[in-house]
Amino acid sequence: MRYSPEQAHRLAQRLAVRAGASLAVADSLAAATVAAELAGRPALGFCHLLDYLGALRCGRIAATVEPRLEFPAPALIRLDALGGIAQLGFDRAFDELCHRANHYGISLLAQHNSYTAGELGYYTRRLANAGLVCFAATNGPALMGTGHCREAVYCTNPLSFAAPVSGDSALVIDQASSATAFVNLRQAAEDGTPIPPDWALDRHGRPTTDAREAINGLLLAFGGARGANIALMVEVLAAGLTGAHWSLDAPSFTDGSQSPGAGLLIIALQPQLLAQDFTTRLGEQLQRLAEKGIHVPGRQAGSPDIELADTLLNELESASHDPA
Repeated sequence: MRYSPEQAHRLAQRLAVRAGASLAVADSLAAATVAAELAGRPALGFCHLLDYLGALRCGRIAATVEPRLEFPAPALIRLDALGGIAQLGFDRAFDELCHRANHYGISLLAQHNSYTAGELGYYTRRLANAGLVCFAATNGPALMGTGHCREAVYCTNPLSFAAPVSGDSALVIDQASSATAFVNLRQAAEDGTPIPPDWALDRHGRPTTDAREAINGLLLAFGGARGANIALMVEVLAAGLTGAHWSLDAPSFTDGSQSPGAGLLIIALQPQLLAQDFTTRLGEQLQRLAEKGIHVPGRQAGSPDIELADTLLNELESASHDPA
């Protein structure tokens, strides 16, 4: 089936409401789902919506709560998601985050106690489209080991950076600290596609190219110790500074009835207060790089429509129903 963005939004919203979400939660979740699809990240779009629908039904997401905002300092926003979704908290804080960055030159959002954040580039892209340079970090349940440790100690601990570009799409970098994102590993397991041997270990701690074995094992950091250092940095920012669960202590995002209690930290900067021609200079520099064959993240053309397979639609419809 082919959907326009508006139709896809209504579909995602309807499914979330049927799974128990309030209209506000459903609207925020639908917007993020469609944005991931349009950004060329389908594994974090409707495929990932399946996780949210199951979590809504099982109580891993508080389906009707309103996040609580606090302002401990003029440029700081502290947000308790109260077990809800990270996207709704971001929506509620977005205007203040932009206003304070424009006024003070910098602002920071620290959110804790949420379900996993989904596509991290969704947050930074929105801020870049509002004219801000931004950095985001998030964590979740432990899925990744590192070094000689054969135990999951970190989540995939992604980070994202985005910046506005004059006359073009924003520059958006969004990547995991692991060799691949968990959703990519799960997709490979569902498709029966082999994975590179440096992506993951099986449950016995051995490298594997079988994604189905890797699902029951653990992911590996990219680049060995360097990726592990970045994962630790993200953990300190996203869990330590926000007061969220350390990944080692976070409940599963796929099983049980407890929220993962994930953290999200976002820093936003007003570039024109430092360099008035920033967006123009960045656009020129990215063009120079593109002409040398360098990939510029965030510049996918993308289709204006969203295609969803019948099998996925059936899974979504089933996942939104309460069997009781």
